[in-house]
Amino acid sequence: MEKIIDKKIGRPYSLMEVSERHLKGESFDFLVREFLDEFYLNHDFLHIQEEPLSLETVDNGNVKNAYLAAVAEYLAVKYHLDVPLWVYDKKRFLKEPFFAGGLQKIKPLLLKESPVPFRKRLLFISENALNRA
Repeated sequence: MEKIIDKKIGRPYSLMEVSERHLKGESFDFLVREFLDEFYLNHDFLHIQEEPLSLETVDNGNVKNAYLAAVAEYLAVKYHLDVPLWVYDKKRFLKEPFFAGGLQKIKPLLLKESPVPFRKRLLFISENALNRA
C-alpha cells in the first residue's frame, strides 16, 4: 500500500511553500532551514522556479521577500541552474541595508562575507548562513 505524506508536515519543497506556510504562522527561519535541507538533497530547479507569495504583510516582510529571492539566485548560480526571472522583481530588493544578527560590531564582517545575491539586495549575512550540516 502506498504511503501518503502530507507535504505541509514535512520540509517545504519550494520557496513558494516556505512563503505559504510562513503566512500561516510558521517560523520563517525554520522553514528556510528546512527548505535548504530539502534542496541540498537533489538541487532541483523546481524548488526555486515558482515565485513565492509576497510577505509584505508580515513582520520584516520586505526583508523576507528579498531574502527568498537572494536564496533562489544564490542556489541557482551555485548549482548551475537557470535563475528564475521572479528574483529580479523590484519588490525583491531592499532600499535600506539589513544586517543579520543586528550586532553593530559584526557589520564589517557581514559586509565582507555576504554572497553577491544578498549584497545586491542590501542583505548582509555571514558566508556560511546557507550551510547545513
